[in-house]
Amino acid sequence: MKSAMKFEMMYQARMLSSKIVMKAMKEKEGSYDIKKFLETLKHCRFRVGYYDKDEFPLFTEIADVGRFDTNFFVDNMKCYTVTEDKSEHLGVRYIVLKESDLANSLHALRIKIIGYLVLSFIVMGIVGYFLGRLFLKPVREQIESLDKFISDTTHELNTPISAILMTIQSLRGVESKKMKRLEASAKRLSTMYGSLTYRLEGGVEPSENLCLATIVEERIEFIKELLDSKRLKVDLDLEPTKITMPKRSVYRLIDNLISNAIKYSDVGGSIHISLKNNILKVKDRGIGIDEKMQEDIFRRYYRANDERGGFGIGLNIVLSICKKYKIKLGLESKKGEGSTFILAFPKVKK
Repeated sequence: MKSAMKFEMMYQARMLSSKIVMKAMKEKEGSYDIKKFLETLKHCRFRVGYYDKDEFPLFTEIADVGRFDTNFFVDNMKCYTVTEDKSEHLGVRYIVLKESDLANSLHALRIKIIGYLVLSFIVMGIVGYFLGRLFLKPVREQIESLDKFISDTTHELNTPISAILMTIQSLRGVESKKMKRLEASAKRLSTMYGSLTYRLEGGVEPSENLCLATIVEERIEFIKELLDSKRLKVDLDLEPTKITMPKRSVYRLIDNLISNAIKYSDVGGSIHISLKNNILKVKDRGIGIDEKMQEDIFRRYYRANDERGGFGIGLNIVLSICKKYKIKLGLESKKGEGSTFILAFPKVKK
């Protein structure tokens, strides 16, 4: 824009200079009023000023010209051209043109560019949104299909699980070892069923004041057969801790943490559970989790080890409950040395 402005102004200045030369050649000096001629000299859209060799204005529409030593300059977003006639026809040594619309032109150009950019981003965003939906559609359909399968499966599991548990309680004269194995398997199914239904139902439950240490002890007793089936020892170090949460959510939280510890512990190992200063720690000495995989284990349907079974939703449930009830969730793990899940519960206001 500046270059175009410069060439236009210099061209118009040369045209004015030519008219002055023509006038000087046609008329004798003194036979006309120079100032009046310069005033009536038709010129372009620019403001004009005519100056003698001492830079004194013979006639000017320009309030002030900062310099005469260059043919083009910009001062305060206004363009100036200075055309010098060394022959000084009619006493005019310098013809100065001034243009005042450069700032407005640049501002209009900026607005236009920003408008085009915003429009481009909007168009790209709309196109990207529909392309994203198109490309992710198969993935979404697979997830919906899996959720529907799990929902239908859990619905069908409820009746046989309840029947198995009731039958086990009424059995008599069965070998103790076999009875424990049956009960452990049934409890395992019951825990899995509870996690699946919690994940799929997602209803709003009323919170209540609970003793977390008591619930941990209850859930340990509930899955005692599972612990015995892998000959796992549980060390408890619990202090009474009040929390405000729905009981069902706490059950799912504790069940999934302990179930995960059992699943990834080696036979004959140990699990340490401590509860102090509103911080619950569940530590196992199992296979551990590789550092690169630690960010992924809370993802839905992700399994750290295919050999240990599971649907890959237990830790995702733990994460969702922690987010919902503002529980800070941490993990310390090292491959081959076990894992420690750390939950910091918010303190109950008295």
